Amino acid sequence: MKKIGILFGQENTFPQAFIDRVNKKIAEQGIKDMMAEAVLIDTVEQAKSDEYAVIIDRISQDVPFYRAYLKNAAITGTAVINNPFWWSADEKFFNNALAEKVGVPVPKTFILPTSHRPPDTDENSFRNMKFPFNWDKMFDTIGFPAYMKPHDGGGWKSVYRVESPEDLWQKHGETENLVMMLQEEIDFKEYFRCYVLGTDNVHIMQYEPRNPHHLRYVLDGDPVDQKILDTVHDYCIRLNKALGYDFNTVEFAVRDGIPYAIDFCNPAPDADIHSVGEENFEWIVENAANMAIEKAKQYKKGEMNLTWGSFVTDQIAPAKPVAKKAPAKKTSAKKTVAKKTPAKKVAVKKAPAKKAVAKKKTTKK
Repeated sequence: MKKIGILFGQENTFPQAFIDRVNKKIAEQGIKDMMAEAVLIDTVEQAKSDEYAVIIDRISQDVPFYRAYLKNAAITGTAVINNPFWWSADEKFFNNALAEKVGVPVPKTFILPTSHRPPDTDENSFRNMKFPFNWDKMFDTIGFPAYMKPHDGGGWKSVYRVESPEDLWQKHGETENLVMMLQEEIDFKEYFRCYVLGTDNVHIMQYEPRNPHHLRYVLDGDPVDQKILDTVHDYCIRLNKALGYDFNTVEFAVRDGIPYAIDFCNPAPDADIHSVGEENFEWIVENAANMAIEKAKQYKKGEMNLTWGSFVTDQIAPAKPVAKKAPAKKTSAKKTVAKKTPAKKVAVKKAPAKKAVAKKKTTKK
């Protein structure tokens, strides 16, 4: 029996809807050896095979025991979504650096040392750091107002808008042992939040981050330039193929026609019907169910069934250089006019999107 499990915490609407949809599809497809259920954990012994072919992880970022359980399940063959090893290693400052490497614009960003000394350190622990920092260089590059937020984390926790150097230092002192980023403000005209499943299945949603949480998904917005939507779609795929996330959201702020990736490390993104709305909820339930079933079909018992991003796979098996072709010998044959084969037209899948509202200008976190 190939079991598809979902591991979740306080959320109520998505997990059961996902389970019901997967089981309905399994019945409709006449699959006899597959089922979906909520994960139930008893004892966990190292390197012992887990009973699940696929697990959708919605909570291990908050429960370290679950993360350890998932790593153990993954090493014995479970296809964990998202890859728990990569999720443990990933963070937002690295994300920004990787985005630049794959050609996706991001805000200018610096990383800041903690305002308080970490536990078990003293002044000798920081002898490799130059004091004082070149704060003026950072301020001249970033400008004010700017945003300060944790280099690792999410959920809008500990995010500050800073108006001046003095404001920054005062707020930085509140962050204690958090490693923070100082990030350029993007004065945006349009804003999008995008679900990305399986690294290349994209659903673009208009989003207004300045609204209360339950009103951020725009229902009836103004028309959006199709070129911008196509660019957002392309950037979503570039980022998720590099990161290797099967279930993620990517946010973009559009300034002067250029989408800037603002936040794209969300491996357990919001999927609650009361915040995302019925239409977006239906999309994520339907497509997450399809993805999970496909993963279960591809599952190979006892093998590694995780998704790894190109950032990792390219280091292990870099692309082979293309061998140069030997120059063709010249012939004295009579010239003939060859008929050209008509090129096949490739259909570009347009991302479904609602129209964005562009009202007052401000900046994303």
